[in-house]
Amino acid sequence: MRVLGLLSGTSHDGIDVAVVDFSESGGHLRGAVLHEDSVPYSAGLRARLVSALPPAPTTLAEVCELDTLIGQEFAEVAAAAAASVGGVDAVCSHGQTVFHWVDAGHALGTLQIGQPAWIAERVGAPVVSDVRIRDITAGGHGAPLVSFLDELLLRGRAGVSAALNLGGIANITVTGPDGLVAYDIGPANALIDAVVAAEGLDERGYDADAAIARSGRTDETLLDALLADPYYALPAPKSTGKEHFHLDYVRAHAAGRGLGAADLVRTLTELTVRTVAQDVRAAGIRFLAVSGGGCRNPLIMHGLRDALPDVEVVLADELGAPADSKEAILFALIGWCTMHGVPAVVPGGTGAREPRILGAITPGAGPLRMPEPVGELKSLTLT
Repeated sequence: MRVLGLLSGTSHDGIDVAVVDFSESGGHLRGAVLHEDSVPYSAGLRARLVSALPPAPTTLAEVCELDTLIGQEFAEVAAAAAASVGGVDAVCSHGQTVFHWVDAGHALGTLQIGQPAWIAERVGAPVVSDVRIRDITAGGHGAPLVSFLDELLLRGRAGVSAALNLGGIANITVTGPDGLVAYDIGPANALIDAVVAAEGLDERGYDADAAIARSGRTDETLLDALLADPYYALPAPKSTGKEHFHLDYVRAHAAGRGLGAADLVRTLTELTVRTVAQDVRAAGIRFLAVSGGGCRNPLIMHGLRDALPDVEVVLADELGAPADSKEAILFALIGWCTMHGVPAVVPGGTGAREPRILGAITPGAGPLRMPEPVGELKSLTLT
């Protein structure tokens, strides 16, 4: 079965897409990655999305319009990717997270927009969507869902190993003799990108090659204030997002300090390094596979390697999952699992009481025909 995975992450800069051709035998799943790409949002849509995200006020009318417009852009990206491989059997769209409701350490709700019916209409294949909420109803955080893929890729490794994703938010999956735990560490690129965009430091909206941070210096006083955020001390499982870590959060902490933009970006970059390294050391991790946009930031990667001399820090490619498209592959995998009746959550991954089959299905052009259910997955190999 060919499944197309789509998402836009917490950096909300564009749409990542991957097409994976899955084949299964006796619980052993193989996936051949046929296509991978990242397509920027149109400038006008991204600007509207950014202006509607928390803590900014918005209206239901704006949410409705964004749901349609994002769904239409997702549909065009999906149609082009499907055509490039001669068609797909199913699509799984994560959509765009616009709010993740966490209160007193518990996830209570989540909202992803990007109406899947536009994708189903454009591609003609059934679309799995709204994949996080089912986990939340079972007591989980709905995040990090990538822990399901991480566990399959890390399965069988000796000692304590981990997969780290450096998107807008940094999340980590840790496996070892004591089982699996996964959670959101804190901001990776979210705060850096917010400052870069707000100050007009780079038209791409991120610190390319860490050029801005390289020209600044870390303000240790500000860094200490940021590190004192109570979120970091919360036990796993836990999740967070731009509802907590956003531009106004940075401005409130930086107020009155007289920092230049480059010093602020450098300090926020160091925040990512310190928070990740702290948790890696505490877990006794010896192998760390990194993915997401932050793995292309040389200051973050050099900082992690310097702070973790006893840890083998590699890109996720070492596990067979391309670092730049790993999450799109994840949603292709979730789509395959949902279509085959396989829960795409592992105990410890999100905090859910039990694994759940994720998502809702929008039929494609014809009758919805589900494949025969598959039992538990024993292994996954990506090529």
